[in-house]
Amino acid sequence: MKVYTKKGDKGTTQLIGGTRIPKNSLRIEAYGTVDELNSHIGLIRDQEIKEEHKKQLIEIQDRLFTLGSLLAADPNKKTMQLPELKNEDIENLENWIDTMEEVLEPMKNFVLPGGHTTVSYTQIARCVCRRTERVVTELSIVDSASPIVLAYINRLSDYLFVLGRKFTKDLNAKEQAWKPRM
Repeated sequence: MKVYTKKGDKGTTQLIGGTRIPKNSLRIEAYGTVDELNSHIGLIRDQEIKEEHKKQLIEIQDRLFTLGSLLAADPNKKTMQLPELKNEDIENLENWIDTMEEVLEPMKNFVLPGGHTTVSYTQIARCVCRRTERVVTELSIVDSASPIVLAYINRLSDYLFVLGRKFTKDLNAKEQAWKPRM
């Protein structure tokens, strides 16, 4: 199987189901942004972090491939069975958030991203996750996207925020409160 097919040389690509659409379509933007998010999560996973977080991130990356395949499918043509997102995937994120928050100080201020490279990578991934959510929300309005996809992405951004705070604690980094200049 060759990587190049030359079928996209004129600016179109094929969805799962066979439909060809322009590469700048909102659907392509949606699953392309999921792919970008997945790469950022891989960068976090490559850091010196606890094994439990690496396992969580691998599971998240797997779910993001599932999510991407759901977005890459023509919603009007079901030609193959695709993996599914399940409510338990969202519940896993919520449970991981709750576990991390048990050992974190309650937030009293907004915090500035940074303090350690690993924390910064995590906050960048959170921002890409929020952009993913905006693109998929737009797709759900003008075309279609599963509500569970939106819920998963929303919860994932919460997870990434809390994970960044947990890394701050684990790495003895300083959590810099935002103090607005008035």
